[in-house]
Amino acid sequence: MSDAGEGQAGSGDFVQSLARGLEVIRTFDAEHPALTLSDVARRADLTRAAARRFLRTLETLGYVRADGRVFSLTPRVLELGFSYLSALSLPALAQPHLERLSREVDESVSSAVLDGADIVYVARVPTRRIMSVGITIGTRFPAYATSMGRVLLAAQPEGRAREIIAASHPEPLTSRTRTDVEAILAELASVRAQGWALVDGELEEGLRSLAAPIRDREGAVVAALNISATARGDGDAWREQCLPALLAAAADIDADLRLI
Repeated sequence: MSDAGEGQAGSGDFVQSLARGLEVIRTFDAEHPALTLSDVARRADLTRAAARRFLRTLETLGYVRADGRVFSLTPRVLELGFSYLSALSLPALAQPHLERLSREVDESVSSAVLDGADIVYVARVPTRRIMSVGITIGTRFPAYATSMGRVLLAAQPEGRAREIIAASHPEPLTSRTRTDVEAILAELASVRAQGWALVDGELEEGLRSLAAPIRDREGAVVAALNISATARGDGDAWREQCLPALLAAAADIDADLRLI
């Protein structure tokens, strides 16, 4: 069992049999597509009797097939990740909208999702190098200091947002970074009310970004869309110039998401 699983094992909310059943499924991989009972018991760190019970249960449910003494997974295991894999269509769905928005405002445009206390970039159209650190798909930044992170945190219940921010241990990434948890929560309240977030020089000096939420068919915020640029000229004027296009692009993506 993983270290994380061991850390949770003492919790009353931790279902050890479910964890062990998932561990049995994970014993099968590309290098071990078929395993004997002894193989599964050894790889999952189970007794043979326990491994047999899990395998027979998975076989009854249709996730495992038995061929003599050898067991293997069935295609039905794909159902376990289907909802997550379906959500991965978001980057492909959003990409044309990002490209159109980038052409309209002549700035870099990105989309990100919340993962723990970080945002993770899932789509991007760069126009120029605007940060000292290159941004690619999978790049992570602390949510508390980014416009997309604040949009995503604002969609959380206040108590949950507070937990996430506190767990981030906010630190001054620049001289302008908000690090006080209460100050960040107050900013999130403004973001929640106005429907967008502006961050100016808090993640990196000279970087300005504007973000809006992306919602699924139920209205839940599932991602954020942003425009980012080097800070030049008046910030309010830049926001007024870019915000209508940003909100329109986010609404277009929302409309597409309602169709899937």
